[in-house]
This record gives sequence, structure tokens and C-alpha cells, in this order.
Amino acid sequence: MSEFALEIKSLSHVFGSYRVLDNINLQVLPGQIVAVVGPSGCGKSTLLKAILGTHPPTQGEILTDGMPVRGPNRNVGIVYQNYALYDFMTAEKNVSFGLKLDETSLPMRFLGPRKYFAKRRQHFEKSRAFLHQVGLSDACGKYPNEMSGGMKQRVAVAQAFIMRPKIVLLDEPFGALDEAMREDLQIMLLRFYQENLIAKREGRRPEYTILMVTHELNEAIYVADRVIGLSRFHTQGENGAAIVYDRPCPVFRPDDPRDFSKFVEQREELRKAVFDETFIKDRNDYVTFWRELGNLADSVASIKK
Repeated sequence: MSEFALEIKSLSHVFGSYRVLDNINLQVLPGQIVAVVGPSGCGKSTLLKAILGTHPPTQGEILTDGMPVRGPNRNVGIVYQNYALYDFMTAEKNVSFGLKLDETSLPMRFLGPRKYFAKRRQHFEKSRAFLHQVGLSDACGKYPNEMSGGMKQRVAVAQAFIMRPKIVLLDEPFGALDEAMREDLQIMLLRFYQENLIAKREGRRPEYTILMVTHELNEAIYVADRVIGLSRFHTQGENGAAIVYDRPCPVFRPDDPRDFSKFVEQREELRKAVFDETFIKDRNDYVTFWRELGNLADSVASIKK
């Protein structure tokens, strides 16, 4: 088992003569919620597809829990903006469908029906547990056309996490929702983060590691504990977009008031460092996450002494 849920080493991606991503290096710890922001066309979707395994990078390597990503695999889950649900299945069956494909087979169904149906009962129990966890205990028997957009997106999140991947990618997951639904789902992610903190305190490996692409800076800072900024606006921008921002965020609990004034300074720093095309800087000027994490650890250690 690796120290990191995700490692990206010297990743670059080129389409023809156009350099999209240049020398991306990233390490994500288990239990982190990392938000990725950047101008349109900077390569955020390209990076997600590389991590997912559908579009291998031109150069570099991606590891999930120490295992190389060679294609789509169980270690990486994804939730898209448009809900990938089957209209003819209930919420319970949609969530359990991945387990059915992974743990049963057609021969089992016909040659060992008792074993098959026992296994499916286990799948449905797990499915109901995950639906309860995302606040949909009363929607197990509902079909997608009977659910709101926010409910369908919760089902999609449960569908991804039930497979126990090492990391889940969220690709603009709340972009099509109204503000109230969006806020509900943000709080759901904060609850996942609190569960991660409990797991760490108990000496367990956190279950929910998330890399989320969003264009909403308030959302990025509110939900995540770390923000990554991809941009071409740096001194070597002709070689492609790079990580030009990597800093921790304040951590909010689900019941904390939504006081965005607490991170106005960081939001404005993000706007300048990532989105301002007139502000050309060294790509490492705002890449300080690990240094800040080390300083925090030193401070905690000195207090304990």
C-alpha cells in the first residue's frame, strides 16, 4: 500500500504540435479533497482523462496507490456533470450494478443461482447503505425520472464510491444544478471529509479521496482542503499548462456557517496567480502546499513539546 492515493510524475501531453500539459507533478494523500481550477482550455479535462486511463499521457507516469495506470481500472472512479444512470434501473440497482459486473457472472447466474442471489442480496445491502450515506434512504426504489437533478447526482456519487476506488474524480459534478442543490451536495462532500478525519484519528486509512474539477472558486475553497491551479500564464507557458498554484485551504465542517468572507484573500490570490493572463510568473511561486504542510507539522510538534 502506497503512502499516496495518487501520484503524477513528469506528465506531459501533446496533441500534434500543440503542447497541452507540461511536466505535471502531483502527490495526493489518502483522504484529501483536492479541487482543480484553471482557465477554459488549460487542460483540466485532459488531466482527468489521463488519470482515468482513457487518454494516456504523451510522457510521464500516473500511479494510484502505487499501481501504474495503464487504462480504466477499479482504482479510479469518476462522476460526470451529466448523471451516468440507467433509466430502467432503480437507484438501488444503479448503485449496485458495478458490484454485479465485478463479482458475478452469467455462468454463476444459471449454474449457481443460490450463490448468485445471495451475492446480489449483499450488493443491495451495500447499495442501500451508500444511499443512506448520501441522504437518499427513501429513494432506493425510485427510477431516475422520478428524481431531481441533485438526487440523481447523489446516486452517481454512491455509484462511484461503492466500488471502493483509491480516488474518485469529479468532473464539474454540480455545474448543472441550481444553487440550493449545489449547496446540499457541497455539504455532502464536507461530511465525507469529516469521515476521513475520524478514520485518521482512529488509525485507519481514509476511504474518500477526491479530485474535483470546478470553475467555481468559492466552491473549490469551501469544499476542498487543497486547491490546484492549472494555467499557461507562466514564464514557460509556450510549453503547455502547468501547476502554478498548489496551496491548502481552510477546512469547514458541514454545520459551519457558509462564510465566504473567510477566504476572500485566497480567492483573489487564485484569480491573480491562475487566471490573470497579464501576470506572468515562475510556475513554482505559488506551489507551496508541501512546504506549508511541513511548517504546520513542525508547529504542532513544538506545541506538544
